Amino acid sequence: MPPTPNPPSEPTPNPPSEPTPHPPTVLVTGGNAGIGYFVSEQLAAAGATVVLGSRNQAKAEAALTSLRTRIPGARVQHIPLNLANHPSLRRTTEDLQARGIAHLDAVVHNAGVALDDPPRQETEDGNELMFGTNHLGHVALTQCLAPLLRAAPAARVVTVGSFAARSERLDLNDLQSTRAYAPKRTYGRSKLAQMMFGFALDLRLRAIGSTVQSLVAHPGGALDALTPSRPSIHTTTPGARLRALPAALLVQGKEAGARPIVRAVLDPEAEGGQLWGPRVFGLRGAPRREPVPPHMADQEVAARLWAASCELTGTDPFLGFR
Repeated sequence: MPPTPNPPSEPTPNPPSEPTPHPPTVLVTGGNAGIGYFVSEQLAAAGATVVLGSRNQAKAEAALTSLRTRIPGARVQHIPLNLANHPSLRRTTEDLQARGIAHLDAVVHNAGVALDDPPRQETEDGNELMFGTNHLGHVALTQCLAPLLRAAPAARVVTVGSFAARSERLDLNDLQSTRAYAPKRTYGRSKLAQMMFGFALDLRLRAIGSTVQSLVAHPGGALDALTPSRPSIHTTTPGARLRALPAALLVQGKEAGARPIVRAVLDPEAEGGQLWGPRVFGLRGAPRREPVPPHMADQEVAARLWAASCELTGTDPFLGFR
């Protein structure tokens, strides 16, 4: 039987700005820019130890400087992470352990690639770039991080999806978009695959009574022009913000878009299998739990996707939690 979609909840407050009683240690992939940066900022403001996973050292250092400037005493650091190179991901776990990080309370699978124009590109592993990075990279990373997640009392895997995934359906016979490549569609399908992975992982973790939970969240509609400036990270000019004001009736900036993700990490009442997003049409507003769209909870499709993902990555994330 497919999982029962979670009913929508009443609007919930924004993420806490005060330190949490038991500050968690969280790895945020792609935490140096965009949604990931603001997730990192909000987690750090709540007292979490935040590890920014990024392959770009210079951008990571700029993000760390911004976080430390805005949040005195912020416990933040960077670790090299390349989701497009699966064999390298095991070193990420080894690097974390070498730094004295014995457990992770959460990992936020946020990093991603979005291409606007053809041609089709591939990762170092030979996979289509968006599907290979956004989805397959996080599948492989999950298995590598399993020992650190299991070592925490109640860890969470929070997968960041996209509103774009609602209108897409997977082509299980063309997951790599070799026969039909269209950038926006391929991106939407890669995010759908991520979200389906998050829900499928939760079912598997529940079946073995694991203390690790898997949740899914998305930022809604998040525009750069409605995002507050962070020097060296992102700059929004007054003119750009003014031109974007009409759009603010339906969408929001990336700082607001980060809030459902932070809720999925920190809210003590959040549970595995839930989907978190913005309150207003799933595009803007305070975080809330959303019903899981039926196509994201299709267990037959999810099982075939899981098998294909394991074959393509040479891993099986579930084995790391058993």
